[in-house]
Amino acid sequence: MTRNRLRLCLILLLGCALMAASCAMPRIAVHDDPLSGREHLKLGMAYEAKGETERAMSEYGMALRSEPLARLYMGNILFGQGKLAEAEVEYRAALERLPDNPEVMNNLAWLLLKRKHNLEEAQTLAERAVSRAPSKSALSAYKDTLKAIRAARAAAK
Repeated sequence: MTRNRLRLCLILLLGCALMAASCAMPRIAVHDDPLSGREHLKLGMAYEAKGETERAMSEYGMALRSEPLARLYMGNILFGQGKLAEAEVEYRAALERLPDNPEVMNNLAWLLLKRKHNLEEAQTLAERAVSRAPSKSALSAYKDTLKAIRAARAAAK
């Protein structure tokens, strides 16, 4: 083989190798999320209802940008998993964004009772939840929380 022919073969071989390498490289495409925060929240609720808590947490995480209620639902999952410190963080974040939401108040109050600390704060939250209950069933549940907190505080004295 002549020197020019060998050079041409090397150039062609190198060109083919470069083309093959560029075809094998993954491409990352970034797309706008087609779902709204509300839709992610609803999807998370559906996953949670089916017991798929990891998927629910993922959807709630995506809902956070516009749906502060997602913090409450994340807290509920964490509470159910026994991750009380993490649940408290989520409930407090929810309360910060939704300061008049009685469900958030009640759930944080119940968590504080279960953790057996800040019972005075828990009672204040439960009292506020009772005063804002949106329905008879919610009122009953919030009163149960308040009653349990009062009993725990009385027993601690």
